[in-house]
Amino acid sequence: MTELVESRFETLHEIVKAARTQLNQNIWDYLVGATETETTLRRNRLALDSIAFRPRVLRDVSSIDCTHRFLGKPLRIPVALAPVGSLESFEAGGGATVAAAAAEFGSPFFLSSVTHPGLEAAAAQAGEACKIFQLYVRGDDAFVDDYARRAVDAGYDAFCITVDTALYSRRERDLSKRFVKYWRQRATGHDYQAALSWKDVERFKAKHKIPLILKGIATEEDARIALEHGVDGIYVSNHGGRQLDHGRGAMEVLPEVLAVARGKALILVDGGFSRGTDIVKAIAMGADLVAIGRLYCYGLAAAGAPGIVRVLELLESEIRTCLGLLGVDRLSALDKSYLAPAAPVSTPGVHGAFPLLDLESGIY
Repeated sequence: MTELVESRFETLHEIVKAARTQLNQNIWDYLVGATETETTLRRNRLALDSIAFRPRVLRDVSSIDCTHRFLGKPLRIPVALAPVGSLESFEAGGGATVAAAAAEFGSPFFLSSVTHPGLEAAAAQAGEACKIFQLYVRGDDAFVDDYARRAVDAGYDAFCITVDTALYSRRERDLSKRFVKYWRQRATGHDYQAALSWKDVERFKAKHKIPLILKGIATEEDARIALEHGVDGIYVSNHGGRQLDHGRGAMEVLPEVLAVARGKALILVDGGFSRGTDIVKAIAMGADLVAIGRLYCYGLAAAGAPGIVRVLELLESEIRTCLGLLGVDRLSALDKSYLAPAAPVSTPGVHGAFPLLDLESGIY
């Protein structure tokens, strides 16, 4: 199966196109859509496209090392599979399929609390892969503590709380088709998420030993407060443009967070990352790990676990090529001297990184 997928998909945009053929319009729009005007989504891509490379030449790049470490575990590339809700909408195995793919390739994965199957079933498929459980708070302290205990018992390496979903956003691709009713039925107990505060972070850190990551940090100010509360990981994210409209692109936010938190907490980022060059930009900027969301969901929809593995293989190839052409033989040699501001040349959008992508007519 893996060999068949490898021969079928030579490029990432071919995987995107295959996913489109597998998904109905409702699920496709849920996957690619964002909130209201979808401005934040476009700014994610714009922020990445506004960075150019400064390559060095006449350096020995005959052997290139793309490997990385995170939470003490070895990774093939510095890429994690971000938490995505309702993965079972793209492929029946859902989170278990994603966990198996992560284990096969050697990638960290986040399991969302609003995807199936549960955290124990996904962990059983994960082997030695680095695994992180992500929680939407839908209950009281006992609710949170129960998930934390279960995550520890199942062998998760860290616990992640999403903090940018105090209100459920208006995703008009879903609203216009009344498809939003399905998702809102699953989002019960949202008042607990809306009431979440720094006191809850303080309480969690005092009670639980598992490393804590906060996902959805978007300012220097909140990064400072997170550090004051002893957070182990700061996850720069705007939810893929799916929460606050007219937010900044994630790569625009990253430098200010790094300025106050690098070396004091692990720094993760997601938001529009679609190519190996995108990953290299974030690592050169100083991030510890980059997460992809929509991109691996395309692989999941296109070909299940082998499809996800193929996405990661193609990213690995692109990262290796990028490093070599930058004159760099390992990720640890990267720094901001390899980056420069630049004018973007493509119209930003959810598929702005794939100019050769030719989807059937419709809103994409």
